[in-house]
Amino acid sequence: MQAGNERFVAGTPKHPHQDAMHRLEISAAQRPHAMVFGCSDSRLAAEIIFDEGLGDVFVIRNAGQVISESVVGSLEYGVAALGIPLIVVLGHDACGAVAAAIESANPNPPELPMQVWRQIAPIVPAVHRVMKETGTTPHTVSPEAVGRDHLRATVSGILNASELIQEAVNAGKVAIVAANYRLTEGTAVPDFIVGPATADA
Repeated sequence: MQAGNERFVAGTPKHPHQDAMHRLEISAAQRPHAMVFGCSDSRLAAEIIFDEGLGDVFVIRNAGQVISESVVGSLEYGVAALGIPLIVVLGHDACGAVAAAIESANPNPPELPMQVWRQIAPIVPAVHRVMKETGTTPHTVSPEAVGRDHLRATVSGILNASELIQEAVNAGKVAIVAANYRLTEGTAVPDFIVGPATADA
């Protein structure tokens, strides 16, 4: 995946596994080598930024890469049913969900639709942690620092919510890589790894 991202950044993607023959080959079953849980931001399409193709990655996305029952269930399916050994949790800079969570910490926050508020609410604790650690306010806190804190909390949330994934990590069967995507550069930069690092991640 790192090699694919390097090709994407360099503007030399191979667009692997996107031909008609491969589509037919994988029609009976999927064997992805990694899962990517990332933000729904339209600039963050996993198959493009990692130069992957059909059947290569099992992708789960929602605004702000926020843990939910459906996310955990999808991750568990990838581990238990598909035997995927790698989970990439992908945050990014200039995240609208992070910005909305920061805005919500203002004394007079903007009104949001209820479902939007429910989506960003899990990010708000990261806003308060970073403001407390850095002595900042909603006007001065670093969105990038909030995003990184939320990324760490997301990985912890996955492990706390799923005994199955936690046991797979402890047994050395699954690794979780937390990474940040930089929109301008196009690079996916690993932040930390939980579990066994894989050479081809």
